[in-house]
Amino acid sequence: MLTEKFRRMTDAHPAPLAALSPELNRALAIIKRGADELLIEAELIEKLKTGKPLRVKAGFDPTAPDLHLGHTVLINKLRQLQDLGHQVLFLIGDFTGMIGDPTGKSATRPPLTQAQVAENAQSYASQVFKILDPNKTDIVFNSHWLTDLGAAGMLKLAASHTVARMLERDDFSKRFKGNQPIAIHEFLYPLLQGYDSVALQADLELGGTDQKFNLLMGRELQKQAGQSPQCVLMMPLLEGLDGVNKMSKSLGNYIGVAEAPEVIFAKLMSISDDLMWRYIELLSFADLATIAQWKQRVADGENPRTIKVTFAQEIVARFHSQADAEKALDDFQTRAKGGIPDDIPEMTLTIEGETIGVAQMLKQAQLVDSSSEAMRAIQQGGVKLDSVKVEDRSMQLAKGQTVIAQVGKRKFAKITLQ
Repeated sequence: MLTEKFRRMTDAHPAPLAALSPELNRALAIIKRGADELLIEAELIEKLKTGKPLRVKAGFDPTAPDLHLGHTVLINKLRQLQDLGHQVLFLIGDFTGMIGDPTGKSATRPPLTQAQVAENAQSYASQVFKILDPNKTDIVFNSHWLTDLGAAGMLKLAASHTVARMLERDDFSKRFKGNQPIAIHEFLYPLLQGYDSVALQADLELGGTDQKFNLLMGRELQKQAGQSPQCVLMMPLLEGLDGVNKMSKSLGNYIGVAEAPEVIFAKLMSISDDLMWRYIELLSFADLATIAQWKQRVADGENPRTIKVTFAQEIVARFHSQADAEKALDDFQTRAKGGIPDDIPEMTLTIEGETIGVAQMLKQAQLVDSSSEAMRAIQQGGVKLDSVKVEDRSMQLAKGQTVIAQVGKRKFAKITLQ
């Protein structure tokens, strides 16, 4: 199978780390930091040895224009590669977005309209350039070459792989075995994503671990086109605030990059001490030596909260400003000192499904008599979670989260959802 083939190739070509210069060793360590898998490391080393800036591709389908910290794991890695001198090709899949990426889906995904794609794509630049260097970033749209491919080009591309090869992909295989429909156009998605690498002559492509089949497709098509095949760097999917499920708006366990500074800060302060290190590894720009010092300080008895404050301020400053980060800390400390009693009741609520609405949670916790009363309290600004005012009445909380809920000035409860 495709993935098995590349696993064997990786095993057969171990990277000669001992022969690398200190500069290359350092660059490789930065590239691999937090990564789940690099294919093929020996090939990437040869590309780096040339000293020529790599063309680094990462594709984003504009299906959801508002980014959360889970999305930025990939973007952070792109920034690290820029700092090493490489050029980023930030690919917005406006053409493939109208097909819909079937990865991980149990059913055919409805395509976006051209108007929806255009609207969603507009919001990317203002968000990603809070991380990426605009001078080392080319924003490209795959409609520029896929539209010109035409029917003849599509047929030629489709002829490059068999249906059996496509069914090696896990989600297609499961749907086929489960007698669930797979539309023919869905088989085109990995081929088109791979063709993007040909059109861009990518040296390295980044993606999530769920994109492995598509990423390797780029290598295959580049070989067929007579190009040097791209290397592939796969980043893990970041867990959400619950520390279990991947970060997702639908699960309510996310931290949005456009959220208010005090909200981002409070959410980061609410994560567990163990999860903090995972977030720091994937989201912080602190170097590895600094992180090692932080871990040693905690091992020597320092409260992890001190490190968490430093990290939370870094993230707030990245998406807002340093002044906002300082104010968020002051606000958080002020609320922590005077806003919450020491003897609040603690309870565990068992919920159906993976999430629960904030109003329903307050009702089950008996902080309000009804969901409608909770809705009114939210509308009047009388509900807080972890000392942050709730403004979205449709807010969802995820199973596994623990929050301190406040209604009015006197009703408090520490609630764990299970």
